[in-house]
Amino acid sequence: MSDAEKKAPATAGARKRFWKQASVVPELGGFAVQLDGRPVRLPERTMLCVPSRALADALAAEWQAAGLTVGGYFSPEDLPLTRIAGSMLERVPAARAGVVESLLAYAGSDLLCYREAGQSRLARRQRELWGPWVDWCEATFGMALRTTEGVMPITQPEATMQTLRTVLESCSDAELAVLGVAVPALGSLYLGLALLKGNASPDALVACATVDECEQMAIWGEDTAVTDRIATLLRDVTDAARFLELLRAQ
Repeated sequence: MSDAEKKAPATAGARKRFWKQASVVPELGGFAVQLDGRPVRLPERTMLCVPSRALADALAAEWQAAGLTVGGYFSPEDLPLTRIAGSMLERVPAARAGVVESLLAYAGSDLLCYREAGQSRLARRQRELWGPWVDWCEATFGMALRTTEGVMPITQPEATMQTLRTVLESCSDAELAVLGVAVPALGSLYLGLALLKGNASPDALVACATVDECEQMAIWGEDTAVTDRIATLLRDVTDAARFLELLRAQ
């Protein structure tokens, strides 16, 4: 490998590290992240400032680690907590209604509501893993969920959709930012709510979201493309869960 190749950024959009030290300072009733004494600014120029010291320390830690590789380049993928914080501070406040609608749309095609027909091993595994979370949603939010066997689309009762809308509208900007990562990754609004309010572990939720793929690999053998995708999914959900935990820490 040439010297030029060693210095080249590894991913598209990578930038050269330009700071020596990331730190946290009290600011605006919260805690701001600074690089060499200057505040980190998000794309819309909002200061990276959060209400939890634990979260601010974690944000500073990922900035301190970013770019400490060959060539000294970093990319947004190196800053997952910052990306969620940016959504909390800029994207969600600017478009709460749109964020709620985009999350609500998952209810119409939610992973948990479309089951394998019959008594196959996959069908049994889906019932085993998904059934408790369907029951949890119904008990926690007082709503009924329709499920089906096969792929023909179903609609949820209007009362259920209204309940889901109310739940989402009551979420804080931070909670909507967390759901904005977890729900698309898991393919399920209900599993996203389980992460938010049900004390579910990322590993358990990813097991639910990938039961089909795991059962296929149990039959046909491991597929590295699938295992890589599952690893990425787990990383995303773990980042979302960690953000939430740090935000709630006192």
